This record gives sequence, structure tokens and C-alpha cells, in this order.
Amino acid sequence: MSPPTTPAVAPAKASGSKRKIVLGVGALGVVFGDIGTSPLYAFQEIFDGAHSIPALESRVMGAASMVFWTLTLIVSIKYVLIVMRADNKGEGGIMALASLAAGAVSRMARRPKIIIMGLGILGAALFYGDGMITPAVSVLSAVEGLELVEPGLSAWVVPIAVVILIALFMVQRHGTGKMGAAFGPVMFVWFCCIAVFGFLSVIKSPDVIRAVNPYHAYEFFAGEPMLAFLALGSVVLCVTGAEALYADMGQFGRGPIRFSWFAIAVPALYLNYFGQAGLVLRDPTAVANPFYLLVPQNLQLPMVVLATLATVIASQAVISGAFSMTKQAIQLDYLPRLLVKHTSSSEQGQVYVPAVNWMLMAAVVLLVVGFQNSSNLSSAYGIAVTGTFVITTCLITYVALHKWKIRPLFVWPVFALFFTIDMAFFAANLTKFFHGGWFPLASAVIIFSVLMTWHRGRKLMFNSLRELGPDLRTFARQIKDAGVKRTPGSMVYLSVEEGKAPFALTQHANLLDAVSEQVVLLRFQVLDVPTVADHDRVTVTNDVPGFSQVTAKFGFMERTNAGIVIDDAVRQGVPIDPQTCSYVVHQISIETSKDAPMWIRRQRLFAVMQRVASNPMIYMHLPTDRVLGVWTVVKLRK
Repeated sequence: MSPPTTPAVAPAKASGSKRKIVLGVGALGVVFGDIGTSPLYAFQEIFDGAHSIPALESRVMGAASMVFWTLTLIVSIKYVLIVMRADNKGEGGIMALASLAAGAVSRMARRPKIIIMGLGILGAALFYGDGMITPAVSVLSAVEGLELVEPGLSAWVVPIAVVILIALFMVQRHGTGKMGAAFGPVMFVWFCCIAVFGFLSVIKSPDVIRAVNPYHAYEFFAGEPMLAFLALGSVVLCVTGAEALYADMGQFGRGPIRFSWFAIAVPALYLNYFGQAGLVLRDPTAVANPFYLLVPQNLQLPMVVLATLATVIASQAVISGAFSMTKQAIQLDYLPRLLVKHTSSSEQGQVYVPAVNWMLMAAVVLLVVGFQNSSNLSSAYGIAVTGTFVITTCLITYVALHKWKIRPLFVWPVFALFFTIDMAFFAANLTKFFHGGWFPLASAVIIFSVLMTWHRGRKLMFNSLRELGPDLRTFARQIKDAGVKRTPGSMVYLSVEEGKAPFALTQHANLLDAVSEQVVLLRFQVLDVPTVADHDRVTVTNDVPGFSQVTAKFGFMERTNAGIVIDDAVRQGVPIDPQTCSYVVHQISIETSKDAPMWIRRQRLFAVMQRVASNPMIYMHLPTDRVLGVWTVVKLRK
């Protein structure tokens, strides 16, 4: 007779395995869409891109070897096996990694923390540049397959790509939930197809498998160092989207992503790239479009359709990542409050940011129209990707040394290896600066300046606001001595610092000669962690009679909601009625000042951002029929 526990254990294991497979297939669509569609243009760009390189046998074998080892070292080892261990309470991505590294810094060491967060913000700025280029180059490279099916359609490639991209951005407001269910199966079919076509080509040229030997890459560099260096700038295109493996870890988990990568994605990519290399060895003229020339002529049109679907999925993943990155930047106070719509009632990570959506759409359409073909766009692609690689390597090294406490003897050699590889890729891509590489760098500089201007301006603004409000105990004593009336009812004032009376409260006392009987000072605090446990979210201090100080803590992946916080505060004894209390928000206008530690132009930029910021009552989900506003003009101070 079987032990009674056996039937219960087997289904549990089966259920866990089934869930892992389901998540793994789902990860194929969201996580590997970008890197999975790189074969459309990566190998072609090496020989027929910004730097035209004749496809001799030694060069083709060297390029295939570089592609193989780039996928292996950068993605399989660096990201999948090392970086993905650095989860910030289950969440990943460059900003989460920066927050994790900053958390390992001593509280007394302020400068290292500033540098670490600065690197994270720079990585986020480069990610936005990637978010502009990925949809443009991916969809355009897929639609270009029509030129092989029917050369007369060449003039329609750009208009068709523009229509597809506009349609993609138009449907973003509906969320990715409904579309996401189909992403995994479509990408599974995609990976199967590219693997089969690559395998059929490898059978015809089995010698191409010798490219697994890194000696062929070494031979290429030793024999023709300049050509090999230029080729390196295009080889990196085979790992575009590697950052997505880490960024989407919170949605799918480390296990399913690793399973999908090693079981499905990377074998298919190896086969397809080797297949393209084999085709070019047999016919050097095939460098014009080795991906589609792998496909039998009667299947090229269906493959164009499948490739277009796959590139739309890849674009969707990057666009969604830009929305999530924007939400994190807002929560960490590097961007003003923008309207963020949650498109799923069950998944908090599914968000839609209208302002970012329309700006991305405009940038992507302009890129397609301006660059005209995927080869020109590919030249602009690598700098943003490789810049992010360098930053990730620096941050993960800091985490390994100071968070994980790994011995430097083991950490520094690994850092030296990956830093050398990343810098080599970055330097090689700088050679394409005047071929379009200037665009992601210019975009990153502008975005970085905007993010840092807002963060710096907010700190200076809060310093100025502190001078406008007295200490809470002092304020309570002053209104008592002055005989200020305490009227029935309760008011909630948004506060910026614990123990301080907000300016809006002091204005009410001075202008109305009255203060509500029950006053709640509500302060929101966003921590450098993705989420905060419910039991740690709200703390209440009642050390000043008639005034309750409520501090609400949120993670950078969470949405702020004043109603939930007040309900929790009432359960902790705050004597107000959540259904009748009024909220007072402080609206601020910035006046530029020559005495401020910011250039006048940056102050003006901050003032504009302050004006376009979403209304606090919308962003914090305040009841619109019970909100009062107090307006103040503020000069920035040190």
C-alpha cells in the first residue's frame, strides 16, 4: 500500500513543473522578443552595414565565432547566471540594480550613493534611447522582407512600417493583458522556424560548426584587427534585448526565464546564426539579406508575416518596459507626476503612461522616416545597448563586493573580463557615431539632464519649503497662545517632512484664524525597494495633541493611494472619518533665482516640469469633491 502522502506530493510537483513551463513559454514572448528577432539584421549588418566588409571565409568564420561567444558570455553567463541573482525583492532592471547597490552603501557615505544612483539614471536614459530605436529597426527589418518577395514593393516598405508602428502605439491604452496571452505561442513558433531554417543550412555547410572554437575569432582579430574591430560594433546587435532578461525577472521569475533561454531561445539563435554564416560561405552575395535568403522562396511571404508579428511583440516588450521605467522614475522622484494608468486589476506591473506613449510614437515614426532602412537604424542601435552593458557590469560588481560580500579575489577577475568585453563593444560602436550613433547618445544626454534636473530641483524646492513652515510643536503652541479657533471636522494636509507644519496649514491658520479640530499630516515616502509589506506601510505619531502625523511608505514599483493609507491610519487610532475628511494640497510655482545652485535654464526647465506634473489629487487618488488647494511661489535655495 502506498504511503498516504504520495498522492499529495506528486500533483504538487507536477503543478509546479507545469507552472514553470507555462511561465517559460510566456517569457518567450515578453522577455526574448527583442533578442529573438535580432537575427533579422545582426549578421547582415556585420558585412553589409555601416562598415562594408567583404565576406571572405576567414572573416565569416570569425564573425560567427564572435556571435556565438557574445551570446554565451554576455547573455548566458553574465545576465542569466550572474546578474539575475541580483534581485531587488524579486524585481530586476537597471534602476532596481542601482537601488540594490545604493542600499549596500554606508549611510555615512553619501557620495558613493550619488554616483551609483547617477549610473542607474544614466542606464535608464540609455534604455529610453533603446526604446525608441527597437520598434523602428525591428518592424522595418521585418517589412523589408517584402523586397525579396516582390521588388516592386520597395517604395511601400517605409509607409507600411509606419502604419504598423502607429497602430501598435494606438492600442497601448488597452494594456498588454489580452495581447500577452498570444505572445508566448507566437514566439515559440518563431524560434522553431528560425532554428529549422538555420539547421537546414548548417547541414549543407557543416564546417561552419567549427566556429564554436574561439580561435576563429582570435584569428580574425590577429589577421585583420581593424576590420575585426569594426565588425565587433555590429556583432553586439545579436544581444540587443539582453537587459530585458533582467528587467522582466519580477514578472516571470528567475527559473522560467533561465529555462526558456537554455531550452529554447539560445539553441535556436545558435542554429540560425550558424545557418546564416553557412549560407554566406556558400554564396557571399547573400550578405545582402542572409536571414530571408535562408527561407525557401515559397515560404518567404509567410515568414515576412511571422517576422512582422515577432517584431511587433519585441517592440511591445520594450514599450511596456519604458512605461515601467517611467513609473519607477516617478516613484524615485526623478520625473514629475505623470498620469499612470493601471491596465490590469491583478498585475500591478501592467501600466500605461500616455505622455510617454505619444512621445515614443513620435520619435519612432521620425526615426523610420529619417533613416529609411534597417541598416541605417542598426548603426544607431549599438551605443545605447553597450552603454547599458558597461553600467550593469559596474553596478553588479559593487553588489557582489558590498552586498553579497564575495571575496575581491574572485570578483575583480570577473569584472575585468566583462568590463573589457563591454568597453570593446562600446568603443567599436563609437565608430558608427556619424552613421546614426549620435542619436541614442544625444537622447540619453537630454533624458539624463531632465531626470537629474527634476531630482535636484525637488530637493532644493523642499529645502525652501522647510523654511516656510515652523516646527509642529512650535506651531501648536503659537496657535494656542494666539487663540486660533479649532473648528469641528478633520483636515488632511500633505506634508514633506516629519515634525514640520506644512505651509498650507500655517496659511490656513494665518488667513482664516482657524484650524480644524483634528489635523492629519500625511507624508508619502518612496523607498529604494520594489514593494513594502502591508504591516510596514503606515506609521502614526500622536505626540502633539490635535495633530496626527501619518507616514506612508511605498516601494518604487507600487502605486500611491491616499485613501488606503487613511483607512489604515484610522484602524491605528487616528480619530477622523475617511468619508467626510477634507484634503489640502500645496500647489507650487517656481520663481527663478540667480542665487540658486542651478543654472537659470535648468530652473526654467524644472519650472515647466513642475507645471506639467499631474495634479496631486489624481496621482494620489484623492476624492476630488473634498480637495482644497493652496498656491505658493517658491524660490529655490540651497
